[in-house]
Amino acid sequence: MLQKLQKAVRVGAIALTVSFGSAQTAVSQTLADAMATAYEHSGLLEQNRALLRAADEDVAAATALLRPIVNWFGSVDYSYGRFRNASTRGASVSSTTPDAQIGLTAEILLFDNGATRFGIEALKETVLATRQGLVSVEQQVLLNAVQAFMDVVADREIVELRQNNLRLLERELQAAQDRFEVGEVTRTDVSLAEARLAGARAQLAAAQGDFAASQEFYAAAVGVRPGNLVAPRSLPRTVGSIEDAKSVAIRAHPDMIQAKHQIAAAELNVDSSRASMGPTVSLNGSVSTTQEFNTNYFSEGASVGVSVQGPIYQGGRLSALLRKSQAQRDATRATLHVIRHNIRQQAGTSWSRLLAAGAQIQASVRQVEAARIAFEGVREEAKLGARTTLDVLTAEQDLLDAEADRISAQATQVVAAYALLSSMGQLTVERLNLKVARYDPEAYYNMVKDAPALRSKQGQKLDNLLKAIGKE
Repeated sequence: MLQKLQKAVRVGAIALTVSFGSAQTAVSQTLADAMATAYEHSGLLEQNRALLRAADEDVAAATALLRPIVNWFGSVDYSYGRFRNASTRGASVSSTTPDAQIGLTAEILLFDNGATRFGIEALKETVLATRQGLVSVEQQVLLNAVQAFMDVVADREIVELRQNNLRLLERELQAAQDRFEVGEVTRTDVSLAEARLAGARAQLAAAQGDFAASQEFYAAAVGVRPGNLVAPRSLPRTVGSIEDAKSVAIRAHPDMIQAKHQIAAAELNVDSSRASMGPTVSLNGSVSTTQEFNTNYFSEGASVGVSVQGPIYQGGRLSALLRKSQAQRDATRATLHVIRHNIRQQAGTSWSRLLAAGAQIQASVRQVEAARIAFEGVREEAKLGARTTLDVLTAEQDLLDAEADRISAQATQVVAAYALLSSMGQLTVERLNLKVARYDPEAYYNMVKDAPALRSKQGQKLDNLLKAIGKE
């Protein structure tokens, strides 16, 4: 089977070279160029990168819960009261007391049965899962670029094919009219040629419409209008068998890796829910001062202490949350099995489509050669009166259909090869070695994982970075 695939690849590459080798100019754009441009201009990638940065910040926010929490407070109060006692000799006396208070409070978590740390580790696993989600989006963007590129290439060639066929039919119609005038053919032959010419014009209009639509799809997928696209002369390297494809997919596909991290996060969330049912120990402190207006009276105070608390009865809420986290963990584990089967199926389907496309190209090349010989023979026989105009037109249509099938098969083969890479998790800018500035998902995480404050040196760097991202 591997030999068949390699042979199909060679035939397809030769056919691509023959069809499009003369299209290169100084402004030619290759498939690699299109994928690189799509990577650099994709709004979908930017969206998911921002979501990844948000997940990074979740880790930073949770980490901050283990650090001291210091707050300030202040208040201005105006108190009014009336009283009567023995010292006032029965008279009612009123008093007003305006004062201001300001102070600081501090608190640090000493022990919570590990609930916070379990939560932090779960968020770290969520970050790793989100990174794999970003890889999946990257594969989607690149595969869309491949599909759009090959659609434009194939539709452009089909338009040129229809235009050449139209010119040929115009000459066939003129020849039929000339022969009709000298009595060699009947009016029926002329009408057949006219009908076929009208059909060719309709087919050309449809092909031009498909070409325009593929250009719009290209602009949406890549981010720029297509220029002079040069079809690839070879296919990317893949694997040698369908089992190898499935094995690589199970091991390296980002959806599989993402599911494993999601399971790890779900298990840590169960541990966190269980730990939250235990006691919590905190160290608390405060400093404050109170000053009365219009007097010299004031008071100052400070306190420090350890507080211990834990749940006794909350109506079953904590138990329900624990069971919920366990159910979510079980659901995530079941999702892994679904994803594994889907990935194996996608890898097997992609391999089969690539193999079928290679076989289709081989058959199409032979079909084109045979159809061309048949058309040339029928046309020569028609000149001698051994064939009718209908025979010529039918042979010409067979040749046209064969060439259109070959063009479509070439495009299908290229897309199938990259789809196979995608099904194995290998359609990334890194593995394709595209010439782009690659996004590093770890860079931002490393800057925020320690939860730097906004006014710190690291916080200022982050602020400048986010401002630069917002301007892009």
